[in-house]
Amino acid sequence: MRIFISGPSGVGKSTIIRRILADNPNLVLSISYTTRKPRPAEEHGRDYFFITQSEFEAMIDRQEFLEWAEVHSNYYGTSLSWVEQKEAQGMDVLFDIDVQGVAQARGISSPGAYVMIVPPDMETLRQRLDKRATEDEASLNIRLDNARRELSRWQMYDYLVINDNLDEAVSHLQSVIKVQHNTTQEMIGDLAWLKTIE
Repeated sequence: MRIFISGPSGVGKSTIIRRILADNPNLVLSISYTTRKPRPAEEHGRDYFFITQSEFEAMIDRQEFLEWAEVHSNYYGTSLSWVEQKEAQGMDVLFDIDVQGVAQARGISSPGAYVMIVPPDMETLRQRLDKRATEDEASLNIRLDNARRELSRWQMYDYLVINDNLDEAVSHLQSVIKVQHNTTQEMIGDLAWLKTIE
C-alpha cells in the first residue's frame, strides 16, 4: 500500500509523519534518490540515495522513477523498483511528496491514498511560520505564496487532513491508513477465492 502525503511548509507535516511512522512498524518512509551532496550526518541509503547527475539522468531515460523533479539545480526522485521491492517484502510505503510529485504519480496511475495536510486557515499558517523565527518578512511572504499555490491543488488528493490539533490530525491520518487497508484492491490478495465466484 502507498500513502502519498503533501502539505505546505509550516503545516506540521514532518511531525505528523514521524508520529505515524512510530505507530506503524509496517510502514516505511520512501527514500529518494538525489544528485545533491550529502549534508553532515546524512547517510547514503538512510536519508537519500546520493548519485551523480549522469546516473540520475540515465534512470530518467530508463523511466525508473515513480516521480522526479529538479529543485534548486539538483534532481530528486523516487525509484519505482525500490517501492515495489518494499511492497514485495510486505511493507507499506509512505511518501513525503510535493504537489509536483503527486501530479506525476497520479499521471502514471500509481495506486494508493493521496493525502494533503492543510492548516485550519492561512492566518494560522502565517503564525506558525512566524513563530519559527527563521524567516524575514520577504521570505515569509514567499513561503505563504508557495503555500497558496500548493493548497490550490487540493482537488488532486483523496483526503484532506486538517492540522489544527496534532493528536487529532495523527488520528485522522491513522484512519485513512486503516481504510486504505480495506479497499478492494488491498483485500483481494487475501481473498482470492472471491474471484472464483460467478
